[in-house]
Amino acid sequence: MARALTKKVTSPEGELTILDDASLSVNSGETAAIVGTSGAGKSTLLALLAGLDEATSGEVWLAGVELTALNEDGRAQLRNQQVGFIFQSFHLLPSLTALENVLLPLELSGAENPTDHAREALNQVGLDSRLYHYPRQLSGGEKQRVAIARAFVTSPSLLFADEPTGNLDNKTGGRILNLLFELNAAANTTLVLVTHDLTAAGRCDLMFEMAAGRIIKSRSHSAD
Repeated sequence: MARALTKKVTSPEGELTILDDASLSVNSGETAAIVGTSGAGKSTLLALLAGLDEATSGEVWLAGVELTALNEDGRAQLRNQQVGFIFQSFHLLPSLTALENVLLPLELSGAENPTDHAREALNQVGLDSRLYHYPRQLSGGEKQRVAIARAFVTSPSLLFADEPTGNLDNKTGGRILNLLFELNAAANTTLVLVTHDLTAAGRCDLMFEMAAGRIIKSRSHSAD
């Protein structure tokens, strides 16, 4: 999935290495957690794996395609076809209802019967009574449920989740994680989860621990 990924940026202090020679592999249908303290490089790695940012060097392969060999348009097209995203800050459009937020990726992809699919996705996350509510009218947990519905509605082969419970209290966060893992298992989606929560990471098939921009440890259930 990723081979020798490095990301360097220039700063007033000189060149900084944000990610240093990171390699990892996640098979189709597996769940993987990326853990580490703040500033370890977790979100940078996720952005490179998803093609949201460009590496200084190294390769990323997604669904059998070398993502790092594509231009920006090519990466965007592959993401639209294969990838779903869930973010800590929800990333819902405030001017759209819950239903309209979930409809958006379907309309962009030209899916048939998009409204039916969006309604079903919101029903799956328990929000069938919140279809016409705007984000400002929803709780944090409800907003993340909308974001999960939006991520799954296009049936992606790969789902990236960046601290999906970071803005939620423990109880709500636990419910959201349960929902995420349940839906992911049902859809047999490949999940890459960035989290500070070692309990959540422990539910994944694989775990990669990061420090100072490097993957310092990896483990799988089979190695336990």
